[in-house]
Amino acid sequence: MVTAVTSMGRSGLYDWLFQRVSGVILLAYAVCVVFVVMGDPSYEEWSALYQQTWMRIFSLLALLSLAMHAWVGLWAVFTDYLTERLMGRLGNVLRFIAQAASGIIMFTYVVWGIQIVWGL
Repeated sequence: MVTAVTSMGRSGLYDWLFQRVSGVILLAYAVCVVFVVMGDPSYEEWSALYQQTWMRIFSLLALLSLAMHAWVGLWAVFTDYLTERLMGRLGNVLRFIAQAASGIIMFTYVVWGIQIVWGL
């Protein structure tokens, strides 16, 4: 049996809710960016937009939502397909390696994204 130790929430309901809320945030961010791009902004206008605090916060929220959405989704895929029943003991090892690698990659992207958005 697979335990939910590495899932984002305390239960499947919380994971489901995280997926939906993060999906809505990502949709809102995508619509905002598409709306801006449709105005054919110059580099100066684009740069001025991302210098505003509200857009930086919105971008940070979208970045964290993307990481959370990806983590819950990948956790579900790994626990469904990398199982001891399907692959023997190797399934548990592969699942741990895949989850650890995904976590490290997502953490790196979040830190990198924060540096880009906030100019650190």
